[in-house]
Amino acid sequence: MKDVISQIMQNHFVVVGRVGMDLYPVVGVETENATSFTADMGGSSANIAAGLVKLGGKAALVTRTSDDAVGRFCLNKLAHYGVDATYVTPVGGEARNSLALYESRVAGHQSVIYRNGAADFEMTQADVSNVDYSQFGALIAAGTVFAAEPSRSASFKAFALARAAGLPVIFDVDYRPYSWPTPQVAEDVLSRAAALSDVIVGNDEEFGFMAGGSDKGLEKARALAASTASIVVYKMGEHGAITISAEGEMRTGIYPVTALKPTGAGDSFMAGLLSSIAAGHDLKTAVLRGSACAAIVVAKAGCAPAMPYPAELDEFIASHAGPTDVT
Repeated sequence: MKDVISQIMQNHFVVVGRVGMDLYPVVGVETENATSFTADMGGSSANIAAGLVKLGGKAALVTRTSDDAVGRFCLNKLAHYGVDATYVTPVGGEARNSLALYESRVAGHQSVIYRNGAADFEMTQADVSNVDYSQFGALIAAGTVFAAEPSRSASFKAFALARAAGLPVIFDVDYRPYSWPTPQVAEDVLSRAAALSDVIVGNDEEFGFMAGGSDKGLEKARALAASTASIVVYKMGEHGAITISAEGEMRTGIYPVTALKPTGAGDSFMAGLLSSIAAGHDLKTAVLRGSACAAIVVAKAGCAPAMPYPAELDEFIASHAGPTDVT
């Protein structure tokens, strides 16, 4: 685990996966009755990259965008958040950037995701082969990159190239059923990706899905930690998380907040976890800081714009009740 930690402490990440456009109405308004929307950057990988940069790190995104106004919007937003877009390649034709419409409300929350003909699924092995992995400390990927070809093969290629360059692979399972042809394909491919990863973060449902049963998720997480992964974080929503490493298992709570929405928590958790490890915090503290980042984001509108800066994160932890007790 020491090698993985030392690589993360370089605080310079190459992130593979999508950037998209988010649209959301004002707080409490349902989409069908909205008269205006705020537009910002979305996509799990881009959100993680933005969160890392806001917390003081460096991140480059590897993906494809549509060669149109929406694609250029995404590129502008990456620049706004300080994410390196050197390895972001526009693609023409009928490919389109992903679009997410979601609401800032919990009761009756609706998220509508448009992913047909997604531009990021056009990422090729040539795209990931153009990356100079030697300049980075670690590679991060979210599970959606494996949902379709040629992105699936390209992502496995990126894993191989990163590992050959001595980079740990950090994998956010991020299972989104709407992106996959069948659950069986998703279970097989995500399990293969997890077996190639050094750090794995997922929730109980995602680990259960990879294990073939909701009651087998923790067993799956433990098996990965015992065989191939150095750190596995098994998230359980309001019940906190179980982190498994060579040091054993530890359980941590959450920071309770009044949520405005359920979206963005996982991306912010990942950014907070990794940036805290990079800053020299021990693993338990890093997990708790990731949980604090998640709490901050669900209590605000938007995803990337809601992610905290260091001073905001420190102030939240100092002033907020939590974390909750665990048994």
